[in-house]
Amino acid sequence: MIGFIAAVSAALAVAAGAFGAHAAAGQQEAEWLRTGGLYQLTHAIAALAIMGVARGPALLLLGGSALFALTLYAMAFGAPRWLGAVTPIGGTMLIAGWLWAAWIYLRG
Repeated sequence: MIGFIAAVSAALAVAAGAFGAHAAAGQQEAEWLRTGGLYQLTHAIAALAIMGVARGPALLLLGGSALFALTLYAMAFGAPRWLGAVTPIGGTMLIAGWLWAAWIYLRG
């Protein structure tokens, strides 16, 4: 299931990046789509890479990247800017996922 979620996440990230490059309403919106897409795609690939050894961290990376990226995507499509206050929660989840993975690999 992690592989499926990661693959769908990567596809969504590519779509967001493409929309940002070709159809975003403005520069700020394009940047939100680009940043969200970059983080989401990077962490989808990372989750695929570590899911066999570090299942929990892989899920945390997927959840964190989804929260991070989806709040940016929502703002790019007109959601209120206060939603940007939620974005760092996703970033914190990403940091925690990486540190958890590091701990697993250190013990390994």
